[in-house]
Amino acid sequence: MVIGVSACLLGENCKYNGGNNINEKVINYIKGHEVIPVCPEVLGGLPIPRDPAEIVDGVVKHKDGSSVDKEFRTGAQKALEILNDRGAELVILKSRSPSCGVNTVYDGTFSGKLVHGNGVFVELLKEYGINVLDVENLG
Repeated sequence: MVIGVSACLLGENCKYNGGNNINEKVINYIKGHEVIPVCPEVLGGLPIPRDPAEIVDGVVKHKDGSSVDKEFRTGAQKALEILNDRGAELVILKSRSPSCGVNTVYDGTFSGKLVHGNGVFVELLKEYGINVLDVENLG
């Protein structure tokens, strides 16, 4: 199986704060599969580190109100193209991110409150019928 994985889950230091979310469950799950690491935020041209962003009224913004929506959506599209070109059947991502959040994202108030919803990359993947799995739901 061809599996796309958020690069931070594989140990790449591409999170907004310069760190990663390396996850042993993911690393064990993907053994024996073709793996395609992607970071839509970096693909959209955002630096590492970068200011935190949340979805505010449907637009990805920094706390100061400046929009990074274009970068997030451009990166999501580029990541989708990479995954489609390689025939990805499943994408493993981490909840809460305004890009990769599966089922749960921050509420847009920068207060740490979580709400039901998806990041912009997840919405795009679902629109194109690509299966998405939150790392928290790995067996």
